[in-house]
Amino acid sequence: MSKEFKASLEGVRLLSGLSREERENVERQCSWKRYRAEEQIIDRDSDTRDVFFVVSGKVRIVNYSLSGREVTLGDVAAGGHFGELAALDGEPRSASVMALEDTVVAALAPEHFLRVIQAHPESTLFILQSLSRIVRRSTERIMDLSTLGANNRVHAELLRLAREAAAKGGNQATLTPIPVHSDIASRVSTTRETVARVLSELTREGIVKREKEALRVLDIDALESLVVEVRGE
Repeated sequence: MSKEFKASLEGVRLLSGLSREERENVERQCSWKRYRAEEQIIDRDSDTRDVFFVVSGKVRIVNYSLSGREVTLGDVAAGGHFGELAALDGEPRSASVMALEDTVVAALAPEHFLRVIQAHPESTLFILQSLSRIVRRSTERIMDLSTLGANNRVHAELLRLAREAAAKGGNQATLTPIPVHSDIASRVSTTRETVARVLSELTREGIVKREKEALRVLDIDALESLVVEVRGE
């Protein structure tokens, strides 16, 4: 293990209910590894069962269509975790995971992970809440893919990002860094050209504004109206 980073799980939210001694015991059970940007961490359908804690950096959970198109399922930043599905049900991995930037992860064997959640109800609740969010996002995504055109799927993704970035009750949001067109396209199953066109249209309508290092959503309500109108909510 490199001496360039501290082998600590102090910032991992799943383990926040553990005492310092308990957390340090989990740290000793982990294997630690550094990955470079765009390096694969997990291959879909592999038979590994470890749970991974993101110590630093950020990773992306992806799947690939038969034609090779990348479909982004989500990003996990420092303090998060991934890989729990295979540890819980013993089935093969359901997605691939790659490092978005230089990343340090700690891998915990499934038997140790199961002992942690069995001994700590707060960790179990955290896992259940995380899985619930995954189910909700997946349901929304299925509905959007089934009912929305490509343009409106881009609207829906921008709305999601804006809501996450906005102050509570605010009608504006600043997205930094600027969302990459290919990333948005991957999330909503469309092309970079479509994303660029939609952003240009929203800019002309005064709903978004591109700045040097940020994309400002000037009217979240207007953006929401575009989505709600098509969804029929």
